[in-house]
Amino acid sequence: MGFSMNFLLNLIFITVIIPLFLLLIFLYIYNQQTKKYHPIGGTVFNMLINFKRLHHYMADLAAKYKTFRMISPFRGEIYTTDPVLVEYILKTNFQNYGKGTHVHNLLEDFLGDGIFTVDGDEWQEQRKLSSHEFSTKVLRDFSCVTFRKNAVKLGNIFLEAAKSNQVVDINDLFMKATADSIFKVAFGVDLDNLSGSNEEGVRFSRAFDDANELTYNRLVDITWKIKKYFNIGSEAELKKNLKVVDEFVYKVIRTKSEQMSKPKDNYLVSYVYSVSQTIIEVYSFTCSSLFTPFNLTFDLRTLQLTKEDILSRFMQMENRDPKYFRDIIMNYVLAGKDPIAATMTWLIYMLCKYPQVQDKVANDIKEAMYIKEEVTNVANFEARLSEDALEKMQYLQATLAETIRLYPALPLDLKICFSSDVLPDGCIVKKGDVVAYMPYAMGRMKFIWGDDAHEFKPERWLDANGCFHSKSPFKFTAFQAGPRTCLGREFAYRQMKIFSSILLGCFAFKLSNANEDPKYRTTINIQLDGPLNIYVSLRSGLHDP
Repeated sequence: MGFSMNFLLNLIFITVIIPLFLLLIFLYIYNQQTKKYHPIGGTVFNMLINFKRLHHYMADLAAKYKTFRMISPFRGEIYTTDPVLVEYILKTNFQNYGKGTHVHNLLEDFLGDGIFTVDGDEWQEQRKLSSHEFSTKVLRDFSCVTFRKNAVKLGNIFLEAAKSNQVVDINDLFMKATADSIFKVAFGVDLDNLSGSNEEGVRFSRAFDDANELTYNRLVDITWKIKKYFNIGSEAELKKNLKVVDEFVYKVIRTKSEQMSKPKDNYLVSYVYSVSQTIIEVYSFTCSSLFTPFNLTFDLRTLQLTKEDILSRFMQMENRDPKYFRDIIMNYVLAGKDPIAATMTWLIYMLCKYPQVQDKVANDIKEAMYIKEEVTNVANFEARLSEDALEKMQYLQATLAETIRLYPALPLDLKICFSSDVLPDGCIVKKGDVVAYMPYAMGRMKFIWGDDAHEFKPERWLDANGCFHSKSPFKFTAFQAGPRTCLGREFAYRQMKIFSSILLGCFAFKLSNANEDPKYRTTINIQLDGPLNIYVSLRSGLHDP
């Protein structure tokens, strides 16, 4: 009986189980052969090893493969420089690619539930509110006054350096200037980093930058959750920096809330005073010929309901807990401080490497401003800068775009695939996979920009008449594209053009070390790592008042 049962089981195994197993192997092999996958570029461990030069490493891989996979223990990761795929994930099939829980988890401690970490209704609500704010004339006018004021402060620092023939760390100064600008415009706070008088603001800025880098490290550190649980290593450092950041941010919120909780009459008086101070500043930093009536047209109902800074208007419209406003502040600081400062620093660096371009930019600025006679000081130069002149600076616009092409503020952007898909190149992407496009690498791809892709060449942005000509947002991806296109694009260009026109119109810049090859910090926004020391000299006609 036992022999018969064993024989029967062996027979079933031979006739059923083995053929079934072989069939499954055949189907798996057939499935792998018929499905198309991108080539393997490496692993996340290669990314970790090359973290300090991550974007160079990814650009080197992209030079071999337009799109490639990086092997990860937990999910598939696809990285692309192909404009066709970029358009597909950012626009054509936008609903299927978003931040997802993976990206949200990576960024949550730093950015919370802000516009850069959420999807769906939360994202749409914040984008709608932010879109309205960026479109208001109040913000445009107020921000321009702030940008001009801080540009003149910077100019006066450069003036002192030029007189004493001392080097200046331009990276540090731009970081301080843009922090001052975004805190004034977005939150109504005089951070005053440029003067160095606000030690609390200096500590915040340092902790914010360190938290930024430590957060980005999670992208390649598969052990970060373990470190966070035990509060060790990089996660302990991140927690310490976020404590400094949060103490400062919540203090801003409390102060703003107390100001807004005053009786309406007192609030109106306070606001009228604020507006009057702004008008005085406009008059101080704008020549009388440019001081048109629109600067003075403030409706009384607007005075009762509106303040200039963004946070005040958010708090008027939204009855939320402080954490909601904390996340808004963090996301606005990330968008408004580091990208502009980094771009301005890379701009000056590239102009030092290409002095003939620096001279062309200076000439473009002075021609647009119709400056022929001597300009005696920085404030006098700023007073001559009109909106019309800014619009005419086509070569400056091209030079800024060329800088951003090579050094995009957001060098790599991750999306998560929400449901399995087939990309336009025929390759498979599975639900939960990371799909990332790489603006830094894309700016260096010859198949996109030609054989001179690595050259700094502003002329590529100009047409035959010397007018600036924009490129497809799916090849020039620094400001994203599709529904998530950067709302602050024009805001950023305006600040950079104001800073650039005043500083490059007044000063010439030269590297203190001509052989210096600056490195970047691998953060969410690409920043220069360490100082960039520059010699500053006065351009013709400028002198100390």
